[in-house]
Amino acid sequence: MKIAVVVSAVSAVVVSFLGSGAWIGTPIAEAAGGALSATSTLVAPAGPAFSIWSVIYTGLIAYAVWQFLPNRTARHDALRGPIVASMLLNPAWILAIQIGQVWLSVVVIVALLVVLARVFVLMQQHRPEGVADAVITDGTMGIYLGWVCVATIANISAWLVSLGFTGGATVWAIVVLVVAAAVGVFLARYSGGAIAPMLAIVWGLGWLAQGRFSGAVVDTTVGWTAVLSAAVVAVATVGIRVGGRTMAGNRSSVK
Repeated sequence: MKIAVVVSAVSAVVVSFLGSGAWIGTPIAEAAGGALSATSTLVAPAGPAFSIWSVIYTGLIAYAVWQFLPNRTARHDALRGPIVASMLLNPAWILAIQIGQVWLSVVVIVALLVVLARVFVLMQQHRPEGVADAVITDGTMGIYLGWVCVATIANISAWLVSLGFTGGATVWAIVVLVVAAAVGVFLARYSGGAIAPMLAIVWGLGWLAQGRFSGAVVDTTVGWTAVLSAAVVAVATVGIRVGGRTMAGNRSSVK
């Protein structure tokens, strides 16, 4: 399984170049008739938001090396399988967009979200081996999960718009952003204030807001809702994390 992690990580990075259009293929924003461009829906993040993939891919390669080192515990025995699945689903999503099948990309990204949620649960059940493990494993997979939460919303919305569902766009965008905030708060509560998912969600929502305040698709109502949603997730996560540490400190002092 260690080798499978390495091969999957390399495959994910190589196929990412197909999605970038750097060597071959079509940039994601232009593929599938531009269904996933920054101006396709009211919940599409502005272009710079997608630079987060550089962080995710770097983290995946770092994890592939980290988990291959000797003396890794049962934690990584549990994590390797679903992490491999996440690495394979990522290029599968890119290929679905490259062939213009937006509906298939929705199926793949939902599956990816489920797999990453499983990884997140396992990371809470098996605590990090140390600071390096926390940064490489929990940091990478947390950012991956947080970003895919935002990307799933954008992907499903793009698919619905491509099918002709365009009525009440502002209202639906607000509803979707409230759901995104609720998901962010839930992840924080479940993990005791994990920072990585929050950073990715706030990043995505922040660039979504930027896209609504300027550019080709302006909707300040959606923009401010995105700002508020990002703030709720950030404040809730920090509050839960600080509160948890305070309680732990109080228990220690009592003992």
